[in-house]
Amino acid sequence: MRQAIQAHELSVAYGTALILHDVGLEVRDGELVSVVGANGAGKTTLLRALAGLVRWEQRAFRHEDVRMGGRVWFREERIDHLPPHEIAARGLILCPERRRPFREMTVCDNLLAGAYLARSRREAAERLSDVYRLFPILRSRSRQRAGTLSGGEQQMLAIGRALMGRPHLLLIDEPSTGLAPLVKGPLFERIREVKEMGIAVLLVEQDAALSLAMADWGYVLSQGRVVAEGPSENLLGDDVVRQSYLGL
Repeated sequence: MRQAIQAHELSVAYGTALILHDVGLEVRDGELVSVVGANGAGKTTLLRALAGLVRWEQRAFRHEDVRMGGRVWFREERIDHLPPHEIAARGLILCPERRRPFREMTVCDNLLAGAYLARSRREAAERLSDVYRLFPILRSRSRQRAGTLSGGEQQMLAIGRALMGRPHLLLIDEPSTGLAPLVKGPLFERIREVKEMGIAVLLVEQDAALSLAMADWGYVLSQGRVVAEGPSENLLGDDVVRQSYLGL
């Protein structure tokens, strides 16, 4: 199976604080891979580094002294030297934490904002139809202001907006943050359906049990290092990993 993304010896430091240290990671086409770990383990920084946003920060905020090293390949092309917009144009799309909709814009306009790379209005409309099939609630809310949606609906909107970019690999950061337990199940079922659409998914999530239960492969991060990896069922069945790193 072809590799969607592969990272070698990925390190990120903010000043003297080393956030990621020699992280290696791989996601293959059509896989759903989960990255779990405690708060502060480096999970969000990992996704931002893969999407090129760490390098953008280094140029924009020089006083923070952000440094990054390592190598990243996306679909067999090295991308760690590319700016974020070129990485996104190649099909690597990040759905960030905390949803962040354009609150005063309608649901439909929020989604269309994610289709800025579409080559025509017809293509954007086709992408919109695909998102509405995955999230029917967004169709019924299409003319509603995004800021009036519930937390779960806003998360669906955030994922839908990312899908409007037609990703080959979708990075999803902490989708269940702030959501009620009853909302998590349906949301994660939709994420599973994204994988079934043929889109590779790299999922960062605090709920380790839920995310690993639906993943093909898992990585455990602790203090910026990969301390365990393997088939998700193996990680869930490993008592040392469960107790020491997953809090299960």
